[in-house]
Amino acid sequence: MLRVVENHSLPRTAAFFDLDKTVIAKSSTLTFSKSFYQGGLINRRAVLRTAYAQFVFLAGGADHDQMERMRQYLSALCRGWNVRQVKEIVAETLHDLIDPIIYDEAASLIEEHHTAGRDVVIVSTSGAEVVEPIGELLGADRVVATRMVVGDDGCFTGEVEYYAYGPTKAEAIRELAASEGYDLSRCYAYSDSATDLPMLEAVGNPHAVNPDRALRREALARGWPILDFHRPVRLKQRLPSFSVPPRPALVAAAAIGAAAATAGLVWYASRRRTALA
Repeated sequence: MLRVVENHSLPRTAAFFDLDKTVIAKSSTLTFSKSFYQGGLINRRAVLRTAYAQFVFLAGGADHDQMERMRQYLSALCRGWNVRQVKEIVAETLHDLIDPIIYDEAASLIEEHHTAGRDVVIVSTSGAEVVEPIGELLGADRVVATRMVVGDDGCFTGEVEYYAYGPTKAEAIRELAASEGYDLSRCYAYSDSATDLPMLEAVGNPHAVNPDRALRREALARGWPILDFHRPVRLKQRLPSFSVPPRPALVAAAAIGAAAATAGLVWYASRRRTALA
């Protein structure tokens, strides 16, 4: 049973979500491997290797050493990729690849946090070129993701500028809290992996989602809620229930539209009475 506590207007609060196996059912980066192959960025051998990495990731998660090996592999793999082409491939295939693997339970939680007045922040180790469009698809307010160095030629150099992993995620959350005025003691965080313990420890309301064995052990020991997400669903199948909550500008626009519609009905009724008189 998913529940979100009552809204607090002050101070501001946020819900921080890991992405892979927390909001979506697979690794966001590895999911695009076939599209990158079709776009000429990787060869068939790389596709097979990323497919195996996806299997390992889904079967038992990834510990620190596995994540480090994956980081080194993906960094070397993307060296020389044109950033603009990567963004175009992601944009073209986003709905086909990501929409079907979004957990219904996660989408509901995002909706509930927005309704409660909280910002939703995606915090992911995957690259920004992949995570930012997914965050937009989900209606997230902010995204924290790994950033690669881009050379003067517009291509990845293979070096990592910012690695959103482990303690770095917690640091990013604290920096956001300082700049946005979040009260971390009243914020929420969700992750499936023990590598995200620093992020979960940084907030007052940590949750383990589909946890790996190490995180499940920690969650049980600390009394953290454990959530089971298992129903991937296309967002369009949830509409109109899943939507970004109205912001002030949208509320104002809706009010103006409603006023205009009301005025039109009054004018029409007046003309009709005149015609019938």
